[in-house]
Amino acid sequence: MESGKRFKIACVGAGNVGASVAQYCAEMELGDVVLVDVVEGMPQGKALDLTQAGPIRGYGSVVTGSNDFAAVAGSDVVVVTAGLPRRPGMSRLDLLGKNGEIITTVCEEIARHAPSSVVIIVTNPLDTMTYLAHKKLGFPAKRVVGMAGCLDSARFRAFVAMETGVNPKNIDTMVLGSHGDDMVPLPQYTTVSGVPITDLLPAERIEAIVERTRKGGGEIVSLLKTGSAFYAPGASAARMVQSIVRDERQLLPCSAYLTGQYGLNDIYMGVPVKLGKGGVGEIVPLPISDKDTAALHKSAEEVRAGINALRDLKVL
Repeated sequence: MESGKRFKIACVGAGNVGASVAQYCAEMELGDVVLVDVVEGMPQGKALDLTQAGPIRGYGSVVTGSNDFAAVAGSDVVVVTAGLPRRPGMSRLDLLGKNGEIITTVCEEIARHAPSSVVIIVTNPLDTMTYLAHKKLGFPAKRVVGMAGCLDSARFRAFVAMETGVNPKNIDTMVLGSHGDDMVPLPQYTTVSGVPITDLLPAERIEAIVERTRKGGGEIVSLLKTGSAFYAPGASAARMVQSIVRDERQLLPCSAYLTGQYGLNDIYMGVPVKLGKGGVGEIVPLPISDKDTAALHKSAEEVRAGINALRDLKVL
């Protein structure tokens, strides 16, 4: 990703999340975007729609769509949103197996056509799928990262803003752990214009915000009834793309491969990373309490259970 070149971003999966990633990347003019999906006509149609929005929104990014995985060739970043949502009657194991098969196929194509890319996984269950992708791609771990903490931290920021009436631009948060009910929001690293949230809100309000953050995705599913969140997940993935292609080295919470950090090994978990050219530059060890460490390790148990289930299913 040399300076001055025009970047190429591929979105594998042209559903609501993938199309939102494409839209945000185009509007931020991070590079040219290609949408790839197995559903005939869908990526082409959404790409054409986004192209027609360009003159109004003021972006010149070229957006294309294809049903052929060869279209990802030469991509600097590949965002993977392909996968099935959990449907009524479908067990967690069923979802793991189905999405595990999809991720396996997608990774074979990415490795063939875009072997130098940085890959961002959005497919759920996110941390487990990111681990699977790392193993199937054969890429260095720093070039395979999951979108989790960026979304969870954004939700945390939004809820703090709603509670305090402060512009969310002035709020910083940090969320560790798996992307699910066992995530670990860290109030002690949450500030409003530099002021710790613990100095601004009573403990019971902070705990309510933390709990709402943990259930953030479920709250939207219960409201929509026939779908799940896509604007905020799409924006979170695009934020990661921005940090990579512009080599910003932003400190962002992402699902990264751990090799002893936080006492965890051979697992993908949400942790603070410096994200820039080439992917994860460094995993940052934050001082956290024994209580938060225990919660983080409990969060890891859920991810390990998913990894073991993939092995039982012969997907991994």
